[in-house]
Amino acid sequence: MSPQKIRMSPSEAFVETLVAQGVKEVFGIVGSAYMDALDLFPLAGIRFISVAHEQAAAHAADGFSRVTGRHGVCIAQNGPGITNFVTAVAAAYWAHSPIVVITPESGSLSMGHGGFQETEQMPIFSKITKYQVHVSSPHRLAELTHRAFTLALAERGPAQINIPRDYFYGDVEVAIPQPQIIERGPGGPESLEAAAKLLAGAKFPVILAGGGVIFSGGVAECKALAEYLSAPVVNSYLHNDSFPASHPLACGPLGYQGSKAAMKLMAKADVVLALGSRLGPFGTLPQHGLDYWPKNAKIVQIDADHRMLGLVKPISVGVCGDARLAAADILQRLKKLGGERPRNEARLHEIKAEKDAWRDELANWPSPNEPGKIGPRRALAALAKAMPKNAMVATDIGNVCSVSNSYLHFEEPGSFMAAMSFGNCGYAFPTAMGAKVGRPDRPAIAYVGDGAWGMSLAEVMTCVREDIPVVGVIFNNQQWGAEKKNQVDYFGDRFVGSNLTNPDFADVAKAMGGNGITVSDEDEVGDALREAVASNKCTIVNINLTRELGDPFRRDAFKQPKRILDKYKAHSAPGI
Repeated sequence: MSPQKIRMSPSEAFVETLVAQGVKEVFGIVGSAYMDALDLFPLAGIRFISVAHEQAAAHAADGFSRVTGRHGVCIAQNGPGITNFVTAVAAAYWAHSPIVVITPESGSLSMGHGGFQETEQMPIFSKITKYQVHVSSPHRLAELTHRAFTLALAERGPAQINIPRDYFYGDVEVAIPQPQIIERGPGGPESLEAAAKLLAGAKFPVILAGGGVIFSGGVAECKALAEYLSAPVVNSYLHNDSFPASHPLACGPLGYQGSKAAMKLMAKADVVLALGSRLGPFGTLPQHGLDYWPKNAKIVQIDADHRMLGLVKPISVGVCGDARLAAADILQRLKKLGGERPRNEARLHEIKAEKDAWRDELANWPSPNEPGKIGPRRALAALAKAMPKNAMVATDIGNVCSVSNSYLHFEEPGSFMAAMSFGNCGYAFPTAMGAKVGRPDRPAIAYVGDGAWGMSLAEVMTCVREDIPVVGVIFNNQQWGAEKKNQVDYFGDRFVGSNLTNPDFADVAKAMGGNGITVSDEDEVGDALREAVASNKCTIVNINLTRELGDPFRRDAFKQPKRILDKYKAHSAPGI
């Protein structure tokens, strides 16, 4: 039976649609463009979380979505408020986060006149959303809002709904649409059978567990398939929570600053099962001096988006399906083909040996302390030891944060958040903020470099005002480390723009009403993190580090500079 139409205002229709979708939190900054609808939020049971910068609102929506599996929602003032969303929406796009970006715009009768806070808001999101819609009439506001929510979740990515500001007013007769669930399947039977046969004959299968394992709730199915095959499981880049780290078959992440154990085992594969992964290029590049991707291995790729199949690497079998359902289906087909299998004890011994070797190497990796400053790897190791088992961790981009990829291990999905291949600064803290709102029962911790911290530190005020007890761990080494490493390797230690002079960020946090702890000794790191989590208040842990740098992101992205003009040839004096 179709829902009954009721006469109401467009603002009421919009808010009722949000309620029907289960929205209880919206991140943003107050604006006149949608104030009529905003006025209804409290009566509708929707908490409006006012941030310091609109980019943080979209990052928070991303974090909320990634730990709850539900829509994250953000809204802001038309024009400059909306353009401030762009960076964070792009990050959510590459993270496959189903956020809904509500973009009120200039009035329908004045658009194009060059009025106050006016810009075309659809084109700027066209390449970083899965769905966009412009509301063409106030009568369609509920319908199109519902459509945006449906497709954000169905297509796993941001959806934008663009609303002329005058369309919130008036009188309409409308039925409020109820949520529409679009079910997925395991894939086509022919491709699933081909995948099973290829895995059945594999001598050294390796499973690459990607984000699709997390999104589909497929960890248990991935585990069962791995155990049947006695196959090592590696995490795709920045999806360290796609398989429980304590499992004997878990080998850690591939990609930048990942696990050598994972890479060495991947190099031996004759069949790779990419389960819920697009096989992004940044997660398969050489690392630690290892060109580990197996050149002759056959690849079975499973992805819910058919456009991803075979996009980055040539594949032998492509399955367009849900990672959880596909893994379960393939396991049943394998059992029909070969019955129950005994554990491959030799392979399990090999996996354990590689993992033990990497653990020992990592524990002894040189990272010396200096008076009043801690070696970054020592700090990361101490943080890992003190990390609560149920913690949610968001990492920013940057040298030390990227090295943390070697040290972060998780037991449950929805625990690790990063800006993925978009790699923007200012990501981690507001994302952790949204994660904490979505899962207040779990600690939320952000790793942020001191350069990136300048882009998000104002959100401490948001956390204090809104009572969101996020912990920010700031790696204070007085530099833009990732870029500085390029200047070391390619530009003769000429440090242009990469040295910083910072305050004590713990003092800054206290000035904004939060807690602050400064750490300058390795033995203090673990206690500081435990104290910060236990405080149940927004706390910034300022860790003073040495200027030690890890390997650069992309050795393939630079060439030795060539200087033509004499005045630039003389530019060879080292920096400081």
